[in-house]
Amino acid sequence: MAIVPQESITQFQVLMDELCAVEESLRRTFQNMHQGHPHETLTRFLKAREGIVERAHKMLVDCLNWRVENDIDNMLTKPIVPVELYRAIRDSQLIGLSGYSFEGLPVFAIGAGLSTFDQASVHYYVQSHIQINEYRDRVILPEATKKYGKHVSKCIKILDMTGLRLSALNHIKLLTIISSIDDLNYPEKTKTYYIVNAPYVFSACWKVVKPLLQERTRSKIDVLSGCGEDDLLKVMEYSSLPHFCRKRSSGDENCFSLDHHFHQQHYNYMKDQSSIRRSIEPLKQGSVHVTLPEDADEEDIAKALESELEKFKDLERCSESVTDLKISDEKR
Repeated sequence: MAIVPQESITQFQVLMDELCAVEESLRRTFQNMHQGHPHETLTRFLKAREGIVERAHKMLVDCLNWRVENDIDNMLTKPIVPVELYRAIRDSQLIGLSGYSFEGLPVFAIGAGLSTFDQASVHYYVQSHIQINEYRDRVILPEATKKYGKHVSKCIKILDMTGLRLSALNHIKLLTIISSIDDLNYPEKTKTYYIVNAPYVFSACWKVVKPLLQERTRSKIDVLSGCGEDDLLKVMEYSSLPHFCRKRSSGDENCFSLDHHFHQQHYNYMKDQSSIRRSIEPLKQGSVHVTLPEDADEEDIAKALESELEKFKDLERCSESVTDLKISDEKR
Protein backbone atom coordinates (compact mmCIF):
# COMPACT_ATOMS: atom_id res chain seq x y z
CA MET A 1 0.00 0.00 0.00
CA ALA A 2 1.76 3.16 -1.23
CA ILE A 3 -0.37 5.96 0.24
CA VAL A 4 -2.29 5.99 3.52
CA PRO A 5 -5.21 8.45 3.70
CA GLN A 6 -4.91 11.13 6.37
CA GLU A 7 -8.39 10.19 7.59
CA SER A 8 -7.15 6.70 8.48
CA ILE A 9 -4.15 8.11 10.34
CA THR A 10 -6.39 10.48 12.30
CA GLN A 11 -8.79 7.67 13.21
CA PHE A 12 -5.87 5.50 14.28
CA GLN A 13 -4.43 8.34 16.36
CA VAL A 14 -7.71 8.75 18.27
CA LEU A 15 -7.72 5.05 19.15
CA MET A 16 -4.13 5.22 20.36
CA ASP A 17 -4.76 8.37 22.40
CA GLU A 18 -7.64 6.62 24.16
CA LEU A 19 -5.47 3.57 24.86
CA CYS A 20 -2.46 5.53 26.12
CA ALA A 21 -4.66 7.61 28.41
CA VAL A 22 -5.50 4.52 30.49
CA GLU A 23 -2.49 2.23 29.91
CA GLU A 24 0.64 3.94 31.23
CA SER A 25 3.01 1.08 30.37
CA LEU A 26 1.79 1.03 26.76
CA ARG A 27 2.04 4.82 26.51
CA ARG A 28 5.64 4.74 27.69
CA THR A 29 6.78 2.00 25.30
CA PHE A 30 4.90 3.68 22.43
CA GLN A 31 6.94 6.84 23.07
CA ASN A 32 10.14 4.82 22.91
CA MET A 33 8.94 3.33 19.64
CA HIS A 34 7.99 6.46 17.75
CA GLN A 35 10.86 8.66 19.02
CA GLY A 36 8.79 11.81 18.55
CA HIS A 37 7.23 10.73 15.23
CA PRO A 38 3.93 8.99 16.14
CA HIS A 39 2.25 9.60 12.77
CA GLU A 40 5.10 7.89 10.92
CA THR A 41 4.74 4.87 13.22
CA LEU A 42 0.98 4.74 12.70
CA THR A 43 1.51 4.95 8.94
CA ARG A 44 3.93 2.00 9.01
CA PHE A 45 1.44 -0.20 10.82
CA LEU A 46 -1.38 0.88 8.52
CA LYS A 47 0.71 -0.07 5.48
CA ALA A 48 1.43 -3.43 7.09
CA ARG A 49 -2.31 -4.10 7.37
CA GLU A 50 -3.50 -2.83 3.98
CA GLY A 51 -4.70 0.48 5.45
CA ILE A 52 -7.43 -1.14 7.58
CA VAL A 53 -7.47 0.82 10.84
CA GLU A 54 -8.93 -1.93 13.02
CA ARG A 55 -6.30 -4.46 11.91
CA ALA A 56 -3.47 -1.95 12.22
CA HIS A 57 -4.67 -1.01 15.71
CA LYS A 58 -4.69 -4.64 16.82
CA MET A 59 -1.23 -5.17 15.34
CA LEU A 60 0.20 -2.15 17.15
CA VAL A 61 -1.45 -3.03 20.47
CA ASP A 62 -0.08 -6.58 20.19
CA CYS A 63 3.34 -5.10 19.47
CA LEU A 64 3.19 -2.78 22.50
CA ASN A 65 2.16 -5.67 24.75
CA TRP A 66 5.04 -7.72 23.35
CA ARG A 67 7.42 -4.88 24.18
CA VAL A 68 6.12 -4.59 27.76
CA GLU A 69 6.04 -8.34 28.41
CA ASN A 70 9.60 -8.78 27.11
CA ASP A 71 11.00 -5.56 28.62
CA ILE A 72 12.10 -4.35 25.18
CA ASP A 73 12.48 -0.75 26.39
CA ASN A 74 15.38 -1.93 28.56
CA MET A 75 16.88 -4.26 25.95
CA LEU A 76 19.74 -1.82 25.34
CA THR A 77 20.71 -2.00 29.03
CA LYS A 78 21.45 -5.74 28.77
CA PRO A 79 24.70 -6.27 26.84
CA ILE A 80 25.50 -9.90 26.15
CA VAL A 81 28.37 -10.92 28.44
CA PRO A 82 31.08 -11.93 28.63
CA VAL A 83 32.44 -10.06 25.64
CA GLU A 84 33.96 -13.31 24.32
CA LEU A 85 30.44 -14.70 23.92
CA TYR A 86 29.30 -11.55 22.16
CA ARG A 87 32.29 -11.75 19.81
CA ALA A 88 31.38 -15.37 19.00
CA ILE A 89 27.83 -14.25 18.20
CA ARG A 90 29.09 -11.48 15.93
CA ASP A 91 31.33 -13.98 14.15
CA SER A 92 28.42 -16.35 13.51
CA GLN A 93 25.51 -13.92 13.01
CA LEU A 94 27.00 -11.62 10.41
CA ILE A 95 25.56 -8.12 10.30
CA GLY A 96 27.03 -4.63 10.24
CA LEU A 97 26.49 -1.01 9.24
CA SER A 98 28.60 -0.11 6.20
CA GLY A 99 27.41 3.46 5.58
CA TYR A 100 24.49 5.50 4.27
CA SER A 101 22.69 5.87 0.96
CA PHE A 102 22.36 9.15 -0.96
CA GLU A 103 18.96 9.54 0.75
CA GLY A 104 20.55 9.20 4.18
CA LEU A 105 19.26 5.68 4.79
CA PRO A 106 21.54 3.45 6.91
CA VAL A 107 23.00 0.57 4.89
CA PHE A 108 23.03 -2.71 6.83
CA ALA A 109 25.14 -5.55 5.46
CA ILE A 110 24.09 -9.12 6.26
CA GLY A 111 26.24 -12.17 5.67
CA ALA A 112 23.38 -14.55 4.97
CA GLY A 113 25.51 -17.21 3.31
CA LEU A 114 28.30 -17.43 5.89
CA SER A 115 26.29 -17.01 9.10
CA THR A 116 26.48 -20.29 10.99
CA PHE A 117 24.44 -19.53 14.16
CA ASP A 118 26.37 -22.24 15.97
CA GLN A 119 28.18 -20.40 18.75
CA ALA A 120 25.29 -19.70 21.14
CA SER A 121 21.70 -20.63 21.92
CA VAL A 122 18.76 -19.36 19.89
CA HIS A 123 17.92 -17.01 22.76
CA TYR A 124 21.18 -15.07 22.37
CA TYR A 125 20.84 -14.72 18.60
CA VAL A 126 17.29 -13.41 18.98
CA GLN A 127 18.39 -11.03 21.75
CA SER A 128 21.22 -9.72 19.58
CA HIS A 129 18.88 -9.19 16.64
CA ILE A 130 16.37 -7.22 18.74
CA GLN A 131 19.16 -5.12 20.26
CA ILE A 132 20.41 -4.10 16.81
CA ASN A 133 16.83 -3.24 15.80
CA GLU A 134 16.39 -1.08 18.90
CA TYR A 135 19.79 0.58 18.47
CA ARG A 136 18.90 1.34 14.86
CA ASP A 137 15.55 2.88 15.79
CA ARG A 138 16.62 4.77 18.92
CA VAL A 139 20.15 5.87 17.98
CA ILE A 140 21.11 5.36 14.31
CA LEU A 141 17.91 6.68 12.68
CA PRO A 142 17.56 9.73 14.99
CA GLU A 143 21.21 10.61 14.34
CA ALA A 144 20.66 10.22 10.57
CA THR A 145 17.57 12.45 10.84
CA LYS A 146 19.66 15.14 12.51
CA LYS A 147 22.59 14.75 10.11
CA TYR A 148 20.57 14.87 6.89
CA GLY A 149 18.02 17.45 8.05
CA LYS A 150 14.99 15.29 7.27
CA HIS A 151 13.14 12.46 8.97
CA VAL A 152 14.89 9.15 8.27
CA SER A 153 12.82 6.14 9.33
CA LYS A 154 13.96 3.30 7.06
CA CYS A 155 17.13 1.48 6.14
CA ILE A 156 18.58 -0.54 3.26
CA LYS A 157 19.72 -4.13 3.72
CA ILE A 158 22.25 -5.90 1.50
CA LEU A 159 22.32 -9.68 1.86
CA ASP A 160 25.54 -11.42 0.85
CA MET A 161 24.91 -14.99 -0.30
CA THR A 162 28.59 -15.91 -0.55
CA GLY A 163 29.14 -19.41 0.84
CA LEU A 164 25.43 -20.28 0.84
CA ARG A 165 24.76 -24.02 1.06
CA LEU A 166 21.65 -26.13 1.31
CA SER A 167 22.64 -26.83 4.92
CA ALA A 168 21.60 -23.22 5.66
CA LEU A 169 18.05 -24.55 5.72
CA ASN A 170 18.94 -26.14 9.06
CA HIS A 171 18.60 -22.64 10.52
CA ILE A 172 15.09 -22.17 9.16
CA LYS A 173 13.53 -22.21 12.65
CA LEU A 174 15.72 -19.38 13.93
CA LEU A 175 15.32 -17.39 10.72
CA THR A 176 11.54 -17.81 10.95
CA ILE A 177 11.56 -16.48 14.53
CA ILE A 178 13.63 -13.45 13.52
CA SER A 179 11.50 -12.81 10.44
CA SER A 180 8.31 -12.98 12.50
CA ILE A 181 9.69 -10.53 15.07
CA ASP A 182 10.49 -8.05 12.31
CA ASP A 183 7.18 -8.48 10.48
CA LEU A 184 5.03 -8.10 13.59
CA ASN A 185 6.97 -5.54 15.62
CA TYR A 186 9.20 -3.59 13.22
CA PRO A 187 7.09 -3.37 10.03
CA GLU A 188 8.10 -1.19 7.09
CA LYS A 189 11.55 -0.37 8.46
CA THR A 190 13.43 -1.57 5.36
CA LYS A 191 13.04 0.17 2.00
CA THR A 192 14.86 -2.43 -0.12
CA TYR A 193 16.56 -5.80 0.35
CA TYR A 194 19.41 -6.26 -2.14
CA ILE A 195 20.69 -9.80 -2.69
CA VAL A 196 24.24 -10.13 -4.04
CA ASN A 197 26.76 -12.89 -4.80
CA ALA A 198 23.98 -15.46 -5.19
CA PRO A 199 25.35 -18.97 -5.98
CA TYR A 200 23.43 -21.59 -7.93
CA VAL A 201 21.93 -23.11 -4.76
CA PHE A 202 20.22 -19.80 -3.99
CA SER A 203 17.23 -20.71 -6.18
CA ALA A 204 16.61 -23.90 -4.18
CA CYS A 205 16.87 -22.12 -0.85
CA TRP A 206 14.70 -19.25 -2.08
CA LYS A 207 11.87 -21.65 -2.89
CA VAL A 208 11.80 -22.70 0.77
CA VAL A 209 12.24 -19.25 2.32
CA LYS A 210 9.97 -17.24 0.01
CA PRO A 211 6.64 -18.61 1.36
CA LEU A 212 7.72 -17.62 4.90
CA LEU A 213 7.91 -13.96 3.94
CA GLN A 214 5.06 -11.47 3.82
CA GLU A 215 4.11 -10.29 0.34
CA ARG A 216 5.03 -6.70 1.27
CA THR A 217 8.51 -7.99 2.14
CA ARG A 218 8.91 -10.09 -1.01
CA SER A 219 8.06 -7.06 -3.17
CA LYS A 220 11.06 -5.17 -1.76
CA ILE A 221 13.64 -7.83 -2.69
CA ASP A 222 15.97 -7.05 -5.59
CA VAL A 223 18.44 -9.75 -6.74
CA LEU A 224 21.49 -8.07 -8.28
CA SER A 225 24.07 -9.46 -10.68
CA GLY A 226 27.37 -10.53 -9.18
CA CYS A 227 28.57 -8.44 -6.24
CA GLY A 228 26.09 -5.69 -7.13
CA GLU A 229 28.66 -2.89 -7.17
CA ASP A 230 27.45 -1.18 -10.36
CA ASP A 231 23.80 -1.16 -9.29
CA LEU A 232 24.49 -0.14 -5.70
CA LEU A 233 26.65 2.82 -6.75
CA LYS A 234 23.44 4.35 -8.08
CA VAL A 235 22.08 4.59 -4.54
CA MET A 236 25.20 5.11 -2.39
CA GLU A 237 28.84 6.24 -2.43
CA TYR A 238 31.61 3.70 -2.93
CA SER A 239 32.70 4.22 0.68
CA SER A 240 29.29 2.96 1.87
CA LEU A 241 29.52 -0.31 -0.08
CA PRO A 242 30.02 -3.36 2.16
CA HIS A 243 33.36 -5.08 1.57
CA PHE A 244 31.68 -7.98 -0.24
CA CYS A 245 30.15 -5.63 -2.84
CA ARG A 246 33.48 -4.30 -4.11
CA LYS A 247 34.98 -5.81 -7.25
CA ARG A 248 38.51 -5.10 -6.13
CA SER A 249 39.25 -6.29 -2.63
CA SER A 250 41.98 -4.25 -0.96
CA GLY A 251 41.80 -5.31 2.65
CA ASP A 252 38.71 -3.23 3.25
CA GLU A 253 37.45 -3.27 6.81
CA ASN A 254 34.98 -6.00 7.66
CA CYS A 255 31.78 -4.39 8.96
CA PHE A 256 30.71 -7.76 10.46
CA SER A 257 33.56 -7.77 12.97
CA LEU A 258 33.07 -6.75 16.59
CA ASP A 259 36.15 -4.54 16.08
CA HIS A 260 34.29 -2.45 13.49
CA HIS A 261 33.40 1.01 14.80
CA PHE A 262 29.65 0.37 14.47
CA HIS A 263 29.73 -2.66 16.75
CA GLN A 264 32.12 -0.94 19.14
CA GLN A 265 29.74 2.03 19.45
CA HIS A 266 26.75 -0.27 19.81
CA TYR A 267 28.33 -2.44 22.52
CA ASN A 268 29.76 0.52 24.44
CA TYR A 269 26.36 2.19 24.29
CA MET A 270 24.72 -0.84 25.89
CA LYS A 271 27.39 -1.01 28.59
CA ASP A 272 26.84 2.67 29.36
CA GLN A 273 23.06 2.18 29.54
CA SER A 274 23.56 -0.80 31.84
CA SER A 275 25.74 1.28 34.18
CA ILE A 276 23.21 4.09 34.25
CA ARG A 277 20.39 1.71 35.04
CA ARG A 278 22.35 0.05 37.84
CA SER A 279 23.16 3.43 39.36
CA ILE A 280 19.50 4.44 39.29
CA GLU A 281 17.66 1.35 40.46
CA PRO A 282 19.08 1.09 44.02
CA LEU A 283 18.14 4.71 44.66
CA LYS A 284 14.65 4.23 43.31
CA GLN A 285 14.13 1.16 45.46
CA GLY A 286 15.67 2.61 48.64
CA SER A 287 14.20 4.79 51.36
CA VAL A 288 14.12 8.57 51.65
CA HIS A 289 16.18 10.00 54.51
CA VAL A 290 15.66 13.66 55.36
CA THR A 291 17.57 15.45 58.12
CA LEU A 292 15.62 18.27 59.80
CA PRO A 293 16.47 20.71 62.61
CA GLU A 294 14.69 20.09 65.91
CA ASP A 295 12.71 23.31 65.64
CA ALA A 296 11.55 22.74 62.05
CA ASP A 297 7.97 23.84 61.41
CA GLU A 298 5.47 22.28 58.97
CA GLU A 299 6.54 24.56 56.12
CA ASP A 300 10.23 23.59 56.52
CA ILE A 301 9.32 19.89 56.57
CA ALA A 302 7.16 20.24 53.45
CA LYS A 303 9.95 22.02 51.52
CA ALA A 304 12.53 19.41 52.54
CA LEU A 305 10.32 16.52 51.45
CA GLU A 306 9.48 18.25 48.18
CA SER A 307 13.20 18.74 47.48
CA GLU A 308 13.93 15.02 48.01
CA LEU A 309 10.98 13.89 45.89
CA GLU A 310 12.14 16.10 43.02
CA LYS A 311 15.33 14.02 42.89
CA PHE A 312 13.25 10.90 42.35
CA LYS A 313 11.31 12.57 39.55
CA ASP A 314 14.58 13.26 37.74
CA LEU A 315 15.59 9.62 38.11
CA GLU A 316 12.25 8.45 36.77
CA ARG A 317 12.60 10.63 33.70
CA CYS A 318 16.10 9.31 33.12
CA SER A 319 15.03 5.68 33.35
CA GLU A 320 12.01 6.07 31.09
CA SER A 321 13.77 7.40 28.03
CA VAL A 322 17.08 7.00 26.20
CA THR A 323 16.17 9.52 23.51
CA ASP A 324 18.63 12.21 24.65
CA LEU A 325 21.54 9.91 25.50
CA LYS A 326 24.42 10.07 23.02
CA ILE A 327 27.59 8.11 22.47
CA SER A 328 30.55 10.16 23.65
CA ASP A 329 33.01 11.36 21.02
CA GLU A 330 35.91 9.31 22.36
CA LYS A 331 34.02 6.08 21.57
CA ARG A 332 33.40 6.91 17.96
